Amino acid sequence: MRLTNLDMDALRSFAAGMEAGSFARAADRLGRSTSAVSAQLKKLEEQAGVTLVRKSGRGLTLTDSGEVLLSYARRLLDLNDEAMSAVRGVELEGWIRFGLQEDFGETVLPQVLGRFARAHPKVRIEGRIARNVELKDRIASGHIDLALAWDDGSPSAAADRIAAVPLCWLGAAGREPVWLPDGREPLPLAALEAPCLLRTIACEHLDRQGLAWRIAFVSPSLGGLWAATAAGLGIALRTPVGRPQSIRQLEPRSHGLPDLPSLGLALFRAGKDPSPLTAHLAAIIRQALWETLPAEWLIQDAIERSPAA
Repeated sequence: MRLTNLDMDALRSFAAGMEAGSFARAADRLGRSTSAVSAQLKKLEEQAGVTLVRKSGRGLTLTDSGEVLLSYARRLLDLNDEAMSAVRGVELEGWIRFGLQEDFGETVLPQVLGRFARAHPKVRIEGRIARNVELKDRIASGHIDLALAWDDGSPSAAADRIAAVPLCWLGAAGREPVWLPDGREPLPLAALEAPCLLRTIACEHLDRQGLAWRIAFVSPSLGGLWAATAAGLGIALRTPVGRPQSIRQLEPRSHGLPDLPSLGLALFRAGKDPSPLTAHLAAIIRQALWETLPAEWLIQDAIERSPAA
Protein backbone atom coordinates (compact mmCIF):
# COMPACT_ATOMS: atom_id res chain seq x y z
CA MET A 1 0.00 0.00 0.00
CA ARG A 2 1.31 3.42 -0.93
CA LEU A 3 1.72 5.68 2.10
CA THR A 4 0.34 9.22 2.05
CA ASN A 5 2.41 12.15 3.32
CA LEU A 6 0.24 14.69 5.08
CA ASP A 7 0.79 18.30 4.04
CA MET A 8 2.36 20.26 6.91
CA ASP A 9 0.85 23.61 5.86
CA ALA A 10 -2.59 22.00 5.71
CA LEU A 11 -2.05 20.44 9.15
CA ARG A 12 -1.05 23.83 10.52
CA SER A 13 -4.17 25.49 9.12
CA PHE A 14 -6.33 22.67 10.49
CA ALA A 15 -4.84 22.98 13.98
CA ALA A 16 -5.02 26.79 13.91
CA GLY A 17 -8.66 26.68 12.83
CA MET A 18 -9.71 24.41 15.66
CA GLU A 19 -7.71 26.38 18.25
CA ALA A 20 -9.14 29.71 17.04
CA GLY A 21 -12.71 28.39 16.80
CA SER A 22 -13.11 29.27 13.13
CA PHE A 23 -11.07 29.14 9.96
CA ALA A 24 -11.71 32.85 9.35
CA ARG A 25 -9.86 33.68 12.59
CA ALA A 26 -7.20 31.11 11.70
CA ALA A 27 -6.72 32.86 8.35
CA ASP A 28 -6.04 36.14 10.24
CA ARG A 29 -3.53 34.37 12.47
CA LEU A 30 -1.73 32.78 9.55
CA GLY A 31 -1.81 35.82 7.29
CA ARG A 32 -3.78 34.00 4.58
CA SER A 33 -7.22 34.32 3.02
CA THR A 34 -10.15 32.35 4.40
CA SER A 35 -10.59 30.62 1.04
CA ALA A 36 -6.94 29.48 1.06
CA VAL A 37 -7.30 28.00 4.55
CA SER A 38 -10.57 26.28 3.57
CA ALA A 39 -8.84 24.82 0.51
CA GLN A 40 -6.09 23.43 2.75
CA LEU A 41 -8.70 21.77 4.97
CA LYS A 42 -10.31 20.20 1.90
CA LYS A 43 -6.89 18.98 0.75
CA LEU A 44 -6.23 17.45 4.17
CA GLU A 45 -9.58 15.65 4.14
CA GLU A 46 -8.75 14.26 0.67
CA GLN A 47 -5.36 13.05 1.90
CA ALA A 48 -6.87 11.46 5.01
CA GLY A 49 -9.86 10.07 3.11
CA VAL A 50 -12.28 11.10 5.88
CA THR A 51 -14.36 14.09 6.94
CA LEU A 52 -12.55 16.02 9.69
CA VAL A 53 -15.02 18.75 10.69
CA ARG A 54 -18.73 19.42 10.47
CA LYS A 55 -20.75 22.58 10.96
CA SER A 56 -22.36 23.12 14.35
CA GLY A 57 -24.43 26.32 14.42
CA ARG A 58 -22.07 29.12 13.47
CA GLY A 59 -18.98 27.17 14.45
CA LEU A 60 -17.24 23.92 13.61
CA THR A 61 -17.11 20.61 15.44
CA LEU A 62 -14.56 17.84 15.00
CA THR A 63 -15.65 14.44 13.80
CA ASP A 64 -14.21 11.38 15.57
CA SER A 65 -11.57 11.13 12.86
CA GLY A 66 -10.90 14.84 13.19
CA GLU A 67 -10.21 14.50 16.92
CA VAL A 68 -7.70 11.74 16.24
CA LEU A 69 -5.93 13.70 13.50
CA LEU A 70 -5.84 16.94 15.53
CA SER A 71 -3.95 15.16 18.31
CA TYR A 72 -1.39 13.86 15.81
CA ALA A 73 -1.27 17.22 14.00
CA ARG A 74 -0.19 19.06 17.14
CA ARG A 75 2.57 16.54 17.80
CA LEU A 76 3.74 16.60 14.17
CA LEU A 77 3.82 20.40 14.10
CA ASP A 78 5.72 20.59 17.39
CA LEU A 79 8.27 18.11 16.06
CA ASN A 80 8.53 19.93 12.73
CA ASP A 81 9.13 23.31 14.39
CA GLU A 82 11.58 21.77 16.82
CA ALA A 83 13.50 20.15 13.95
CA MET A 84 13.70 23.42 12.02
CA SER A 85 14.95 25.30 15.08
CA ALA A 86 17.52 22.58 15.76
CA VAL A 87 18.81 22.56 12.16
CA ARG A 88 19.05 26.34 11.96
CA GLY A 89 20.74 26.61 15.33
CA VAL A 90 22.72 23.38 15.44
CA GLU A 91 26.04 25.21 15.96
CA LEU A 92 24.79 27.60 18.63
CA GLU A 93 26.61 27.42 21.93
CA GLY A 94 26.89 29.57 25.03
CA TRP A 95 24.32 30.70 27.53
CA ILE A 96 21.30 33.00 27.68
CA ARG A 97 19.47 34.63 30.57
CA PHE A 98 15.68 34.82 30.39
CA GLY A 99 13.11 36.34 32.75
CA LEU A 100 9.32 36.30 32.78
CA GLN A 101 6.27 37.28 34.79
CA GLU A 102 5.00 34.78 37.34
CA ASP A 103 1.63 34.72 35.50
CA PHE A 104 3.25 32.70 32.70
CA GLY A 105 5.35 30.38 34.86
CA GLU A 106 3.00 27.41 34.47
CA THR A 107 1.40 28.12 31.11
CA VAL A 108 4.37 29.12 28.94
CA LEU A 109 7.68 28.43 30.70
CA PRO A 110 7.69 24.58 30.58
CA GLN A 111 7.12 24.35 26.84
CA VAL A 112 9.54 27.21 26.10
CA LEU A 113 12.37 25.67 28.12
CA GLY A 114 11.67 22.19 26.74
CA ARG A 115 11.65 23.28 23.10
CA PHE A 116 14.73 25.46 23.44
CA ALA A 117 16.73 22.80 25.28
CA ARG A 118 15.91 20.15 22.67
CA ALA A 119 16.69 22.49 19.77
CA HIS A 120 19.91 23.82 21.28
CA PRO A 121 21.45 21.17 23.56
CA LYS A 122 24.78 23.03 23.74
CA VAL A 123 23.22 26.20 25.09
CA ARG A 124 22.84 26.81 28.81
CA ILE A 125 19.73 28.76 29.76
CA GLU A 126 19.27 30.64 33.02
CA GLY A 127 15.63 31.37 33.83
CA ARG A 128 14.18 33.77 36.36
CA ILE A 129 10.58 34.42 37.43
CA ALA A 130 10.25 37.93 38.80
CA ARG A 131 8.01 40.98 39.11
CA ASN A 132 7.66 43.54 36.32
CA VAL A 133 9.85 46.22 37.92
CA GLU A 134 12.68 43.77 38.54
CA LEU A 135 12.50 42.37 35.01
CA LYS A 136 12.62 45.82 33.42
CA ASP A 137 15.52 46.86 35.70
CA ARG A 138 17.49 43.72 34.84
CA ILE A 139 16.93 44.26 31.12
CA ALA A 140 18.09 47.88 31.43
CA SER A 141 21.23 46.86 33.34
CA GLY A 142 21.99 43.93 31.02
CA HIS A 143 21.66 41.30 33.75
CA ILE A 144 19.19 39.34 31.63
CA ASP A 145 19.05 39.07 27.83
CA LEU A 146 15.32 38.65 27.26
CA ALA A 147 12.21 39.23 29.37
CA LEU A 148 8.51 38.56 28.91
CA ALA A 149 6.86 41.36 30.86
CA TRP A 150 3.92 43.74 30.97
CA ASP A 151 4.31 46.85 28.87
CA ASP A 152 3.60 49.87 31.08
CA GLY A 153 3.87 52.28 28.17
CA SER A 154 7.32 53.58 29.06
CA PRO A 155 9.61 54.05 26.03
CA SER A 156 11.74 51.05 25.11
CA ALA A 157 13.47 50.72 21.75
CA ALA A 158 14.17 47.02 22.21
CA ALA A 159 10.63 45.75 22.82
CA ASP A 160 8.38 43.58 20.66
CA ARG A 161 4.71 43.88 21.64
CA ILE A 162 3.07 40.46 21.49
CA ALA A 163 -0.46 40.87 22.82
CA ALA A 164 -2.99 43.16 24.50
CA VAL A 165 -4.30 41.19 27.49
CA PRO A 166 -7.58 42.31 29.13
CA LEU A 167 -7.48 43.29 32.79
CA CYS A 168 -10.32 42.08 35.02
CA TRP A 169 -11.62 42.23 38.57
CA LEU A 170 -11.46 38.87 40.32
CA GLY A 171 -13.28 37.42 43.29
CA ALA A 172 -13.84 34.09 45.01
CA ALA A 173 -15.81 31.53 42.99
CA GLY A 174 -19.05 30.25 44.47
CA ARG A 175 -19.63 33.16 46.83
CA GLU A 176 -20.81 36.74 46.69
CA PRO A 177 -18.16 39.48 46.63
CA VAL A 178 -16.97 40.73 49.99
CA TRP A 179 -18.03 44.27 49.13
CA LEU A 180 -21.28 46.00 48.18
CA PRO A 181 -21.21 49.22 46.14
CA ASP A 182 -23.25 51.21 48.68
CA GLY A 183 -20.38 53.39 49.91
CA ARG A 184 -20.65 52.21 53.52
CA GLU A 185 -17.43 50.22 53.55
CA PRO A 186 -14.26 50.67 51.47
CA LEU A 187 -13.53 48.03 48.87
CA PRO A 188 -11.06 45.43 50.24
CA LEU A 189 -8.24 44.82 47.77
CA ALA A 190 -5.94 41.80 47.62
CA ALA A 191 -2.70 42.89 45.97
CA LEU A 192 0.96 42.13 45.49
CA GLU A 193 3.61 44.06 47.40
CA ALA A 194 4.44 47.49 46.01
CA PRO A 195 5.78 48.45 43.57
CA CYS A 196 3.24 46.60 41.44
CA LEU A 197 1.95 47.83 38.08
CA LEU A 198 -1.46 46.14 38.40
CA ARG A 199 -1.92 47.31 41.98
CA THR A 200 -1.30 50.89 40.79
CA ILE A 201 -3.82 50.48 37.95
CA ALA A 202 -6.45 49.15 40.37
CA CYS A 203 -6.04 52.07 42.79
CA GLU A 204 -6.03 54.68 40.00
CA HIS A 205 -9.26 53.37 38.44
CA LEU A 206 -11.02 53.16 41.80
CA ASP A 207 -9.93 56.72 42.62
CA ARG A 208 -11.21 58.02 39.27
CA GLN A 209 -14.62 56.49 39.96
CA GLY A 210 -14.64 57.93 43.48
CA LEU A 211 -14.70 54.55 45.21
CA ALA A 212 -13.15 54.17 48.65
CA TRP A 213 -10.76 51.21 48.99
CA ARG A 214 -8.35 49.63 51.44
CA ILE A 215 -5.54 47.11 51.06
CA ALA A 216 -6.93 44.05 52.87
CA PHE A 217 -4.21 41.55 51.94
CA VAL A 218 -0.67 41.90 50.62
CA SER A 219 1.36 39.04 49.16
CA PRO A 220 4.92 38.84 47.83
CA SER A 221 3.86 36.12 45.35
CA LEU A 222 1.07 35.43 42.89
CA GLY A 223 0.25 32.16 44.67
CA GLY A 224 -0.49 34.06 47.88
CA LEU A 225 -2.66 36.54 45.98
CA TRP A 226 -4.70 33.71 44.43
CA ALA A 227 -5.15 32.08 47.85
CA ALA A 228 -6.36 35.29 49.51
CA THR A 229 -8.77 36.06 46.67
CA ALA A 230 -10.17 32.51 46.68
CA ALA A 231 -10.68 32.78 50.45
CA GLY A 232 -12.75 35.94 49.95
CA LEU A 233 -10.36 38.28 51.75
CA GLY A 234 -10.49 40.82 48.96
CA ILE A 235 -11.02 41.59 45.30
CA ALA A 236 -7.99 41.48 43.01
CA LEU A 237 -7.13 43.10 39.71
CA ARG A 238 -5.28 40.80 37.36
CA THR A 239 -5.47 39.31 33.86
CA PRO A 240 -7.25 36.01 33.16
CA VAL A 241 -3.87 34.33 32.52
CA GLY A 242 -3.31 31.45 34.94
CA ARG A 243 -6.51 32.16 36.89
CA PRO A 244 -7.36 29.21 39.19
CA GLN A 245 -10.83 27.66 39.10
CA SER A 246 -11.38 28.85 42.66
CA ILE A 247 -11.47 32.44 41.37
CA ARG A 248 -13.99 34.02 39.01
CA GLN A 249 -14.10 37.16 36.92
CA LEU A 250 -16.47 39.86 38.16
CA GLU A 251 -18.58 41.80 35.68
CA PRO A 252 -17.65 45.42 36.50
CA ARG A 253 -20.98 47.19 36.12
CA SER A 254 -23.07 44.66 38.03
CA HIS A 255 -20.63 44.91 40.95
CA GLY A 256 -20.17 48.70 40.84
CA LEU A 257 -16.55 48.45 39.69
CA PRO A 258 -14.73 50.51 37.05
CA ASP A 259 -14.27 49.20 33.52
CA LEU A 260 -10.69 48.24 32.81
CA PRO A 261 -8.35 48.54 29.81
CA SER A 262 -6.10 45.92 28.28
CA LEU A 263 -2.44 45.61 29.22
CA GLY A 264 0.35 45.20 26.72
CA LEU A 265 2.53 42.09 26.85
CA ALA A 266 5.97 42.43 25.29
CA LEU A 267 9.34 40.80 24.83
CA PHE A 268 12.07 43.12 26.06
CA ARG A 269 15.68 42.70 24.91
CA ALA A 270 18.91 43.97 26.42
CA GLY A 271 20.32 45.92 23.49
CA LYS A 272 18.92 46.79 20.08
CA ASP A 273 20.59 43.98 18.13
CA PRO A 274 19.71 40.52 19.48
CA SER A 275 22.24 37.71 19.38
CA PRO A 276 21.30 34.54 17.43
CA LEU A 277 20.55 32.85 20.78
CA THR A 278 18.22 35.65 21.84
CA ALA A 279 16.49 35.67 18.46
CA HIS A 280 15.88 31.90 18.57
CA LEU A 281 14.52 32.01 22.12
CA ALA A 282 12.28 34.96 21.24
CA ALA A 283 10.84 33.01 18.30
CA ILE A 284 10.05 30.02 20.54
CA ILE A 285 8.37 32.30 23.11
CA ARG A 286 6.23 33.93 20.42
CA GLN A 287 5.18 30.51 19.16
CA ALA A 288 4.27 29.35 22.68
CA LEU A 289 2.16 32.48 23.24
CA TRP A 290 0.56 32.07 19.82
CA GLU A 291 -0.56 28.60 20.87
CA THR A 292 -1.60 29.60 24.40
CA LEU A 293 -3.35 32.98 24.22
CA PRO A 294 -6.75 33.65 22.61
CA ALA A 295 -6.49 34.92 19.03
CA GLU A 296 -8.26 38.21 19.82
CA TRP A 297 -5.50 39.17 22.26
CA LEU A 298 -2.66 38.71 19.80
CA ILE A 299 -1.12 41.55 17.81
CA GLN A 300 -0.93 40.74 14.11
CA ASP A 301 2.73 41.79 13.73
CA ALA A 302 3.70 39.32 16.47
CA ILE A 303 1.82 36.52 14.70
CA GLU A 304 3.64 37.25 11.47
CA ARG A 305 7.00 37.08 13.27
CA SER A 306 6.22 33.66 14.79
CA PRO A 307 8.04 30.68 13.24
CA ALA A 308 4.73 29.05 12.35
CA ALA A 309 3.39 32.02 10.39
